[in-house]
Amino acid sequence: MHLELRTRRLALDQPLVMGVLNVTPDSFSDGGRFAATEAALRQARKLAAEGAGLLDIGGESTRPGAAPVAVEEELRRVLPVIEALVREHGPPLSIDTAKPEVMLAASAAGAELINDVRALRAPGALEAAAASGCAVCLMHMQGEPRTMQSAPAYGDVVEEVYAFLADRIEACLRAGIELERILVDPGFGFGKTLEHNLLLMRGLSRFTALGVPVLVGVSRKSMIGTVTGRSVEARVAGGLALAALAVGSGARIIRSHDVAETLDAVRMAAAVTAVGDDNEHEGVQG
Repeated sequence: MHLELRTRRLALDQPLVMGVLNVTPDSFSDGGRFAATEAALRQARKLAAEGAGLLDIGGESTRPGAAPVAVEEELRRVLPVIEALVREHGPPLSIDTAKPEVMLAASAAGAELINDVRALRAPGALEAAAASGCAVCLMHMQGEPRTMQSAPAYGDVVEEVYAFLADRIEACLRAGIELERILVDPGFGFGKTLEHNLLLMRGLSRFTALGVPVLVGVSRKSMIGTVTGRSVEARVAGGLALAALAVGSGARIIRSHDVAETLDAVRMAAAVTAVGDDNEHEGVQG
């Protein structure tokens, strides 16, 4: 299995870890420690040295209750980081945005993947993504970031999220985005209760039937804190358990703030999944 990025092919025969780089002052996970460009670049180099196969750069927080950010401000935050990292020839870069203007500017600066929590539903987003040539990650979110955790409700969370992602894949295909450029994210923590998140994790293998790679992002999220009672900075072990479960259920990319630890967990889970099977990755349709 592979993913066609804007200028290169990303092999997914082994699962990868996507390092999270938030260049925002209000991130839930790092409190704005990397909002300054130089701090962001130091963190990006650290994540790359730890083995990140991708770096996901975000200039607007999507935590519950987060305030929206103007296009100009988002661009001011992310473009200098993207431009500097492209010159360093490190891991391919993903831009975490829902804004068409940011998608196009980031891809022109060198981003290879668009990671959109709104699954390209904003006006003009599908067209911008298609024009950019980037790969796209389609994430499920019920509601909007500011209100998504107020009262999320589902009949069957796995099947409803599956149907949503299948519909968004079809929308991408109609817009001219090839299947080889698409991956999906069930959106843990985005308009879901703890029970919804746990059911999604238990049913994660269902999403491999979509025929595209599955990305999972659970790093440091509140679901871990609710189960373990741990603060944000003490949720690494819980995240590793979920990362291993996700890989065992077919996820090919794990998005994480803690790359070195997550990569170890991912490699062990992949080894267990593969042992005794000469065609260990053929269960993921591609």
